[in-house]
Amino acid sequence: MSLAVALGGWASALLALCTLAAHRTRSRWRLELVARAAHELRGPLTAARLAVHAPAGEEAGRLAAAEHELARAALALEDLAAAHSGRPGAQRRTTLCVEPWLRDLAGAWQPVARARGTALHLDLDGIGPATRVFADPHRLTQACANLVLNALEHGSGPVGLRAATVGDRLRIEVLDRGPGLRAPLAELRSGARAGRGDHGRGLAIAAQVAAGHGGRLAAAPSAQGARLVLELPLAPPAPRPGISHQA
Repeated sequence: MSLAVALGGWASALLALCTLAAHRTRSRWRLELVARAAHELRGPLTAARLAVHAPAGEEAGRLAAAEHELARAALALEDLAAAHSGRPGAQRRTTLCVEPWLRDLAGAWQPVARARGTALHLDLDGIGPATRVFADPHRLTQACANLVLNALEHGSGPVGLRAATVGDRLRIEVLDRGPGLRAPLAELRSGARAGRGDHGRGLAIAAQVAAGHGGRLAAAPSAQGARLVLELPLAPPAPRPGISHQA
């Protein structure tokens, strides 16, 4: 057998192995996208149950919670359809005013916190009414919902939701007083991607949303419990009326 024939055979075998590995990688990624979509369909079911069984005087708040969670369900269905092609769902970005958006979300999640026997505390002292990000509001809601609901489910005591600006970045923090993360954040995310259980899948979703907006999800030091930080770039300040920026 000539050297050229031998090398050609090895090259063909290597190409076949690479093709098989790529196929398996795409298959695993599709399965992960389907698993994430299924994960995101659970929240709406919980919110719907809360709305149905809301006591007198709390129907409006729990219906608002259900509305936010149903928006998550719509995203999950989009992502489920997109998973067939092995790609995540689309983003629809707009300029988002952070303060009213977070107030609205916190108001919707308060009934969920009360139903779990605790409370959600909102702190927006670190931002102002002009704080904005260029983002998909539904995707950011998806990310923050996972962080808040993880804290309500796995933490203990009141959950804190606070926002602040640091330089040209927005930091959204979710804090609880539970036992803290069961493993480093990167390990939890990679475990979910590898299919080792459902723990960490919500964190993986939040991290993907942050990365898709040019930001990141990180764990920060905390005296007690978990402290997760969703960091995003701020949008440029809106031009003031009557002021020209032309040279």
